[in-house]
Order: sequence, then C-alpha cells, then structure tokens
Amino acid sequence: MQSTRVKLVPHILRLALPLGLALLAFGLVLSTQNLQAFNRSPFPLAPTPRFSTRMTLPTEATAQLDQARLPVEFTLLRGETVNQVFEKLGLRGAEAREATNLLAEHVNLRSLKAGNQYSAFLNADRSLASFTLVVDGSGRVQMTHQGNRWSSSWQPFRRSAELRVMRGRLDGSLEASIRGSGGPVELAYRMADVLQWDLDFSRDLRRGDSFDVLYEDILLDGVHHDIGRVVGLVYDNQGRRHEAYRWDDSGTYYDGEGRPLRKMFLRSPLRYSRITSMFSQSRFHPVLHSYRPHYGVDYGAPVGTPVEVTANGEVISAGWDGGGGNVVKVRHTGGYVTAYLHLSRFAPGIRSGARVRQGDVIAFTGATGLATGPHLDYRVKLHDEWIDPLSLKGVRADPIPVFKLASFHSWRNQLLSAFQTGAVPDLPGFDRQSRQSQARQAIAAVPAPSASSLRPGAVAR
Repeated sequence: MQSTRVKLVPHILRLALPLGLALLAFGLVLSTQNLQAFNRSPFPLAPTPRFSTRMTLPTEATAQLDQARLPVEFTLLRGETVNQVFEKLGLRGAEAREATNLLAEHVNLRSLKAGNQYSAFLNADRSLASFTLVVDGSGRVQMTHQGNRWSSSWQPFRRSAELRVMRGRLDGSLEASIRGSGGPVELAYRMADVLQWDLDFSRDLRRGDSFDVLYEDILLDGVHHDIGRVVGLVYDNQGRRHEAYRWDDSGTYYDGEGRPLRKMFLRSPLRYSRITSMFSQSRFHPVLHSYRPHYGVDYGAPVGTPVEVTANGEVISAGWDGGGGNVVKVRHTGGYVTAYLHLSRFAPGIRSGARVRQGDVIAFTGATGLATGPHLDYRVKLHDEWIDPLSLKGVRADPIPVFKLASFHSWRNQLLSAFQTGAVPDLPGFDRQSRQSQARQAIAAVPAPSASSLRPGAVAR
C-alpha cells in the first residue's frame, strides 16, 4: 500500500505543473485585454503630475503661514515659579514681571501646584502671542499679548452635578471592579466612608460581592471632576446585605430599617490597608525572635498613610514609647482606650489633653520602634485589659422617629427601584439640573481583572 502511494506522487506533480502554467497564462491574457480596453476608452485618466521639491507655494498661502500661531502645551514643574515659566516662553526682565503681575490678578500664584496645565501660542517669529493657564477645579486665565500690552480674562468652569446609577460585582480589587462597571475609581473611597462602621474594606470583601450605588457626579464644563454625595448604597457581602441611605439635611446614613449607621467605633483606623497580623496571646515576634502576646492588629500600609481615631475621645499621650516607637493613646467613654503604634509623625494639634472626634486624622503610619516595615499596630484596652479590636461591637445612635418612618421608607423604595431599573429617580432635595439629568447608566457585570492588592484598597478573596 505504501509503495502504491509513492508511485502516485510523480504523476500528481506532472499534472500540477502544466495546470499551474495554464492558469498563469490565462491571467496574463485577461490583464492585457483590460489594459487595452482602458487605452481605447474615450475618457482616459489624466497622467498624475510629478511634484518637484523646488515647487513653491503661492504668495497668499505663505503670508497665511507666517501669521499662524503654533500652540504648545506644558505642565507646571515641581518648584517652578510663574516668572520662570514666562522666561521659558521668551519673556525677559520687566516683560516677565508684567505678565506675572497680570496673572496674579486672577489667580493666587502660591496655590498653583506641579501638574497645572498651561499652553502658549507663539507667533511665526517664536514670540509669545497668548498664554492660557488652567486652574484645577476652578477655571482658566486667558492672556493675550498685542504690541507692548497684555490683556487678560478669567473664565470660570461651569459646575454641574448629575445623579448616576452604577451596578457592579467584585472580581479583583474594588477600584478595578468599579472601573469595569463604568464608574470612577474615587467612588471606592466614598463607599468605604459610608459603610466604615459595618464593613471593614481591608478584610471583609470577597470575590462575588455585588453592589449598587446612586451617587452625584460633579462635572466641570461637562467633564467629570469629582464625586459628590453618595445618595444610596447596597452592598451584598457574601449574603450579608449592607444598606445605606442618605436622608434629611444632616448627611446621616441609615440602614433599610431607619437605624443610623454611625456607631461608637470605626471598624478600622485606616481607610484602606491589609491586615498583616492578628490579635494573639502567643505570636512569634519578627524582631525579638521569641513568642509573646500580640495585643493588637497590624495593618500594612505605606509610610505616611493617614491614621484616623476610631471614636470620640481625649488624647492621653502622643510621643515616643519604647518598642512601640511613636505612639498616640486616646481615652474614650465606657472605659475604652485605643493605642496607635509605630507612627512616623503626629498630626498638628495632637498632644496630651486634645479632644478628637471619630474619623479625625491623628497621625501617619511609619516603622518606628521595633518594626520590620511600615505598618500600624492598632490596640484597644477595656478597663485596663487588652481586647481584640476586631471584636468591638459598635453602639448605634438614635434611629429615625416612628412618625417619620413612612417618609423614610418611601425614599428608600425610590432608591431600590432605581437600582433595579437603572433609571435615575426624581428626588427632592437635589438641584434641578441633577433631577432632570438622564445620567448614563453602567449596569454591567464586571470582567475578571487580575486579583491584585488594593493600593489603596482590599482584594476580593
């Protein structure tokens, strides 16, 4: 059988060669006929002119190019002054000072930061014709140079707000999930603010969690600038449903039954971080290399991360405390004391006797004392006995009065309906522009981004 196949190969090759030559000849004949038909056509195409590098433009076009302005865009560098900017654009001495003084009539020059955008329009001779500076979140200054005189104008940004509905599912980091659902990543921080008493965004998030958010999108000249108020939020954490509805003018958030979310203690002193070590009666100390009790919870975070006091109270001490490095201790009602260890520095005004309110920034994370890396060691003492900070159960404030519950439930039902339909509701208490806006809706499942640690933020596990 194999020998028969070998004998067939030369026959196939002998047949394929003449067949291929015949097809090639047919193609050449066909193309030749098409070319001859084109040449006999009464409407032949005119030959394409060949341009020479010596070709010159008409005088009128040359004059227009000479008068054209060439825009150049820059960003303000770190440590760079406005006077240096104008010198870089070709102004010298008195000219640069004059332009700087004119700009100062519209903008506080000391408030300008690295990264502010500006653009310059140059004449054909490279002299400065006009200058535009964008002030983030505020507006832009337009300066025009005509002859030896400057003229200027201030154009404030048009600020507006639109209500938007967003639905998503956690797969990876919270920021990536929000971005995948069509929302701004800053929304992750606002969600953490709203649910900070019930949900620890450092350890409680799980892959597969779902969330619905109704929030204000702040626009400047129709472009996203910031996140405004979170109006409603539902977060399903592996079957545990967390609801938050902003109701009345106090800015208070309530759960679905009208009970305030605010409690005596925050779930965590850091907005976003990761837990690296738990409360333990016997833990191997990474510096002393021996087993000993660890009376706190360690949160890994970069140096300089803001540390928030978890409850209202009075600062007992703020200073060096041996192996704990820089430490702040705060006394609270009910016999509680909280301690914050290994700090890099203290916030202004934090000293013994200072009064602090829940959520105030009291210090910044570091690696002082006996620490192998930057983190926060957070501890809680109740009646002189250290307790696990994660075991704290907050005490709620007063709920909505009974005679107002019907109004609250109507409000809650409007928001729940918006989450289901994706339609922006017409809500009292929001400006006309917000209510009439038909915001874009991002109602979508989240694609599967790679699971990476939230920096800042947490990983869905």
